[in-house]
Amino acid sequence: MQHHKPARSGHFLKPRELQNLKPPKNWGRIAANDLKEYARRVFMARVVNALGKGSQRQAEAELNWCRDTIRKGQQELEGGFCHIDRFADRGRKRAEEHLPNLLDDIKSVVDEHSQTDPAFQTTRFYTRLSAAEVRRQLIEQNEYSDDELPGEETIRVKLNQLGYQLRSVQKSRPKKKIPETDVPL
Repeated sequence: MQHHKPARSGHFLKPRELQNLKPPKNWGRIAANDLKEYARRVFMARVVNALGKGSQRQAEAELNWCRDTIRKGQQELEGGFCHIDRFADRGRKRAEEHLPNLLDDIKSVVDEHSQTDPAFQTTRFYTRLSAAEVRRQLIEQNEYSDDELPGEETIRVKLNQLGYQLRSVQKSRPKKKIPETDVPL
C-alpha cells in the first residue's frame, strides 16, 4: 500500500512566516462583535490577559473596548462564574404595568362608539373617537389624573393593539344639479 503526500493547493504559510504575520488592526473588534454577553466578555478578558501588563488601556485605545467590560470578563474568567445580564428588566415599563386597568378602561370607553367593518373584510373595529378624545373621556369617566395617564400617542398605539382603527365620519356631500333643470338629483 502506497502512501503519498497530498498535493499542496494554494499558498500555505511556513511557521516562520506565521510568527511575523500581523493581523488586521480591527481583528479583535470583528471577533468580539460576533460574540454576545458572557462569551464576548470572556474573549475580551483572554485577549487582554494574553497581551500582558497595560493591555486593558491598549485594548481600549486600539480596539475601542470598554475597560469596565474587560474587568467584568476577567472577574468571570478568574472566578468561574457568569454575571447574569437582565436586559428584559431595563428600559421604560409599558403603560399597562403602571396602570393595570388601562386596557379595560379604554375598551369600555371605545366600545360605546365603535362598529365593525361594514363590508366584513377585516376583524377590526372602527371608532369615531380620536386618541385625544379617548384620553379626555378616561380622565372624566375613570378618574385618572392628567399626569398619571399616558399621552395621546400611547393611547393611539393601545387602540391599535386592541384592534380599533380611527375612521373619520364621511361628511355629507351636496347633490349635483343638472344644468337643464336646476333640480338636484
